[in-house]
Amino acid sequence: MPFCVKCGSPVQHYDQFCEKCGSRQTPASAAPASAPEFLSGISGRSASLLCYIPFVGWLAAIVVLASARFRHDPRVRFNAFQGLYLFVAWLLVDLVVAPLFAFSFLIPGFGLHHLVPSLLRTIIFGAWIFMIVKVSQDENVRLPILGELADRSVAEQR
Repeated sequence: MPFCVKCGSPVQHYDQFCEKCGSRQTPASAAPASAPEFLSGISGRSASLLCYIPFVGWLAAIVVLASARFRHDPRVRFNAFQGLYLFVAWLLVDLVVAPLFAFSFLIPGFGLHHLVPSLLRTIIFGAWIFMIVKVSQDENVRLPILGELADRSVAEQR
């Protein structure tokens, strides 16, 4: 609610004069300029693209999911969740799978200690690039397991 420019008493946003002191209200005090909405200048496709940037897309995904601008856009929210889950898959490979295979060199004839984590990382990185291409072409692609998780996450928030 705006206040009078002279006496400070509350006035309505459409009032031209203060009821208490009678002073003329300036248009700036009568109708305060609203702050621009966060992410107001970004399209849904651009927001979805940012969610798939390798290694830092999770930050964009969290911002998109927290913003009011895309709260009711299921397609953008789906891409944000799917991009976030791709990053979680990367973390699982780095923090769980790679350490498990790090000890495989102790077993004779079992030389997969670098192959399996590297292959999984390559698949996830390829999925990031694939999704960037598909989202830039305005196609909606659901990755096998992560797409189902993202669908459930979007459905739970309706």
